[in-house]
Amino acid sequence: MQDQIGDYEEAVRYLDGLPKFYEKSRMENTVRFLAHLGNPAQNCKIIHVAGTNGKGSVCAYLCSVLQEAKISAGMFSSPHLVSLRERFRVNGEMVTKEEFADVFRFVREKLETLPQELSQVSYRTYFNEFLFFMAMVLFERRGLEYAVLETGLGGRLDATNAVSDKKLCVITSIGYDHMEYLGDTLWQIAAEKAGILRRGVPVVYPVRQKEVACQIEECASRIGAETIPLPKWAIKEIKIRHKTIDFSLHLNYYGYIGFTVSMPAIYQTENASLAVLALTRLADERITVPVLQAGIRKTVWEGRMEEILPSVYLDGAHNIDGIRAFLETVRSHPCGGQRKLLYSVVRDKEYRVMTEAVALSGLFDEIGVVQLKDKRALPLMELEDSYRQYTGFICRAYADLDAAFQELVQDKDDEDMVYIVGSLYLAGEIKALLRRPRHD
Repeated sequence: MQDQIGDYEEAVRYLDGLPKFYEKSRMENTVRFLAHLGNPAQNCKIIHVAGTNGKGSVCAYLCSVLQEAKISAGMFSSPHLVSLRERFRVNGEMVTKEEFADVFRFVREKLETLPQELSQVSYRTYFNEFLFFMAMVLFERRGLEYAVLETGLGGRLDATNAVSDKKLCVITSIGYDHMEYLGDTLWQIAAEKAGILRRGVPVVYPVRQKEVACQIEECASRIGAETIPLPKWAIKEIKIRHKTIDFSLHLNYYGYIGFTVSMPAIYQTENASLAVLALTRLADERITVPVLQAGIRKTVWEGRMEEILPSVYLDGAHNIDGIRAFLETVRSHPCGGQRKLLYSVVRDKEYRVMTEAVALSGLFDEIGVVQLKDKRALPLMELEDSYRQYTGFICRAYADLDAAFQELVQDKDDEDMVYIVGSLYLAGEIKALLRRPRHD
């Protein structure tokens, strides 16, 4: 018997010590261990969300509307920004530390009493897989009607895909990310994401890139899944305001309906629309048009073009498609002064392409770079060098995030805009910095 783990902090230390990926793990073993847990949350209606960008936002929109409709729902998402508890939400609230530790202990104890077929293959769980098991146990104990699951990586081989009985699938925008695992082309990446599809289960997806939509439709046709596309023409009359965006979405039976998102990022119109399209497909009489409108308007998702201070925006864009969407939103923001950027990135991203897009956008008067604390961080010298080759803006390198953030904010004039982007790890470090008590 391993040493007992009692509290939340000890559980987090144990989880942080697990491998992020376990190459020998196979989906059939994940399914077997889920059965060993008693197939928790099998009575929940599962909405499964995959994609490259926008997964977390879509999950947040889905759960906000369900909450508005007084329908109990849990959300399992990744990554977290500051606390691991962010990955487990029930009716919009993070799980408590006590409940986190309790479901952790339950899963860990089950790992110590493996059935024969898992013992024979020396089964081990990895970080995201362990957290997925915890989420399913939590949702079972809470007796929830819906469980919204966000894939961690890909779809076909992600731990969340161990769930066979699904109510609905959503695939968000697909771009180039994690190519070492998912493939080098959009066609290959889309096929991995479409691995979440099930026979007879509808899938909602945007029609943005022809090859991506064709791959999803081909995979759906092969297994007999219903396709529900979101065409470009379905979203119109986009009006960008200071803190919100209004738009109209075409829904069958209703025609065009007006919606408002409270995150001032253009890309959120598509994410919200995917969620609305999915929710209307549920054909639940509790989900009315006013409920949809209110749920979408009330949705808050941290680190996605979030205004953390007046005219200071934090965005978790961390791949080239996310950066392009970020730049499109920045371009739409009226600015009477200067635009300043704080940027960092992990080294296994296509950071040179991301840097080029930012530098050549012509949007920023000053760009500051700072190294992340994560072990995958791109070193400060390489960050600085990646920008020094471009002109048209001032480039500053900061050895310390606190100093960088304080300088940008304190030197900001009323008409200036400050943006922080490049990595969800950077978003997390900024959020932790803001929550830290100051002793002046």
